[in-house]
Amino acid sequence: MSPTPLPPLDDILATARVVALPLAARFRGVESREALVFEGPQGWTEFSPFVEYADAEAATWLAGAIDFGWNAPPAAARDLVRVNATMPAVAASEVPRILLRYDGCRTVKVKVAEAGQSLADDVARVRAVREALGPEGRVRIDANGAWNVDEAERAVHALAEFDLEYVEQPCAEVEELAQLRERIAYLDIPVAADESVRKAADPLRVARAGAADLLVVKAQPLGGVHAARAIVEEAGLPAVVSSALDTSIGLSMGVALAASLPQLDYDCGLGTASLFTADVVASPLVAREGVLSRERPRPRSVDLDRVEAAGDRRDWWLARLDRCYELLTRG
Repeated sequence: MSPTPLPPLDDILATARVVALPLAARFRGVESREALVFEGPQGWTEFSPFVEYADAEAATWLAGAIDFGWNAPPAAARDLVRVNATMPAVAASEVPRILLRYDGCRTVKVKVAEAGQSLADDVARVRAVREALGPEGRVRIDANGAWNVDEAERAVHALAEFDLEYVEQPCAEVEELAQLRERIAYLDIPVAADESVRKAADPLRVARAGAADLLVVKAQPLGGVHAARAIVEEAGLPAVVSSALDTSIGLSMGVALAASLPQLDYDCGLGTASLFTADVVASPLVAREGVLSRERPRPRSVDLDRVEAAGDRRDWWLARLDRCYELLTRG
């Protein structure tokens, strides 16, 4: 579809609210998740690049937010999207408590390779998840590109006994993913690419290089539902739609993308609202019997007031919005 004409910045600012959602467990090094939400003609949308991201990268997230707020989503191929539970890099003893926050999820994505932790910690955490799920549950791991090839190979060998569905972004570079994929081919454990898609200047390079068996795609970081869908179509690989620890508003963007894909073989990483202890709506978009519906959350002022960020953080986000909007005006 044609690029979305930028709405006036004043139209975005008219409804913009900055929120900070508390987490039930520390995740990606933070205890709360900040986001800026605003309303467009199609409904509420979200701008929430992680705070450490530079403006050039964050501007793509703003394009994604505008796309969702101003453009109708693609036609849906399904009304319900099955999702996985997400297990932060907690101690193995904490696994049952975290899993209680998810209703009916048959799949768990386990964070591994956390700074300051060991492979033994990862093994213990994944073992605890497998024991909780039983033999029919699905376990996938996500290293966020933290290992080199040798470390990744060693880790996959150590974790293979838990019947891994796939390993997500074990290494940072495309060439490393390709090497690892060759080394572990005999184990029949697929390699998924996340950061090599959403943080790459060329998101299709990983597919052309034969470096992954499937793609993990996130709507907002890729410029929106329509842009992400086009990447999946061109790559020709199975896709898992995931979140970037979004609010329920941002999660609905991911659900719109997942619902539109003709083929969806894997449970999607869109169940992360269960990691929050408060959200932007009174009824968060959390899994019920392992699935999410295509509902689009409509926050009330009272809901947003409850999770409103501190004044200095609001100023920081509005300044960031202004800078990223200026980058989009330059094309």
